[in-house]
Amino acid sequence: MENKAVVLGANYYIGLSTIRCLGIHDVHVAAVDYAWEGSYGLESKYCSEALIGPHYKEDPEGLVTFLIDYAKKQDSPPVLIPTADPYVEFVDDHLPELREHFLIPQKEQGLYTKIMDKGTLHTLASEHGVAVPETVNVDDENFIQKVESEIQYPCLVKPVDSPAFVAKFRSKLFKVHTQEELLEKVNQAKEADIEVIVQRIIPGFDDHMYTFDAYLDQDSKVTHWVTCQKLRQFPVNYGASVYTQQKYVPELFELGAKFLEGIQYKGFAEIEFKKDAETGRYYLIEINVRITNLNHLLQKTGINIPYITYRELTGNPLDPKAVKEDMNLVFWYAYEDLLAVREYIKTGQLSPQKVIKSYFRPKAHAIWDPKDPKPAVAFGKKLAGLVVGKVTGRS
Repeated sequence: MENKAVVLGANYYIGLSTIRCLGIHDVHVAAVDYAWEGSYGLESKYCSEALIGPHYKEDPEGLVTFLIDYAKKQDSPPVLIPTADPYVEFVDDHLPELREHFLIPQKEQGLYTKIMDKGTLHTLASEHGVAVPETVNVDDENFIQKVESEIQYPCLVKPVDSPAFVAKFRSKLFKVHTQEELLEKVNQAKEADIEVIVQRIIPGFDDHMYTFDAYLDQDSKVTHWVTCQKLRQFPVNYGASVYTQQKYVPELFELGAKFLEGIQYKGFAEIEFKKDAETGRYYLIEINVRITNLNHLLQKTGINIPYITYRELTGNPLDPKAVKEDMNLVFWYAYEDLLAVREYIKTGQLSPQKVIKSYFRPKAHAIWDPKDPKPAVAFGKKLAGLVVGKVTGRS
């Protein structure tokens, strides 16, 4: 019997698109989450098995046992694909024992975590000649003076470990304008026992954010890649992609492939760059080491990352491919984009006319798929429940 794919996370559209990307090629997909409620990816017709297991944070050892027990019952080792940062951290923490029963691209334990950690990532990037925004460590002596001389205000207070920060503050970072604000936000992070750094803001609107999305084989060579340009994000200015276009930018391949191959990376990674509006230089902002928000867009361009991963790990790799033209395709997460548009217009960053004009393009939807409508219906019910909860005052 052929290998199955085990997808970790089904309560967000990244998990859903991963299930679909595998299911359309008749791969048997077992999707894992910790609760039925809200896990709309489990409603997909491409989900062959829906598994409810222990919570990755509350009972990681229980989840390891649950997954290994599942793998032991299979004729062939399944391919394991995490679709959210906490699941990546979980896999990295338990990589040796999971690798005994699952096919996983990465062999080096700790590399995922090293890349997700902003401090170690910046060190790695600098060693490999990739520009990173000027950064000051809050534990440095005279850190306030360093911020004022090397970075200046406004600047960003960013977490070293993003998932913990987002879980605590419901935000990816803090933007501060004064010394008082800086100290207040740094102290908030310290009280929550979350490590942060202070970083210069690279000038440029949100459309100066770009991504290099790549798959590297077991020899750490880039075999598949595509580049994209963010147009809108939510929360605005420092959030996740909600309206993003595929855009061929060859310089990003030069920077991104050299870096990922240099650190001997294996599997999928998405590097986020920001282009300095004043100098034109690209700065590495962060790296996603799990399936990305843009997964459905990448698939529509011909770069189906979950299936590329599956085929390589099961010994039947797909031919290399790069997208070296503009295909006029955009990724759209309608719900959060509408929230973002309201904020962009309110703050004068975009005009209504420019927003309306942007919509007349072929789209890769985050959730909606006419061939697989049930997840969108389930998401709609989840959303309606949240709205009713807010209106009636329930948490």
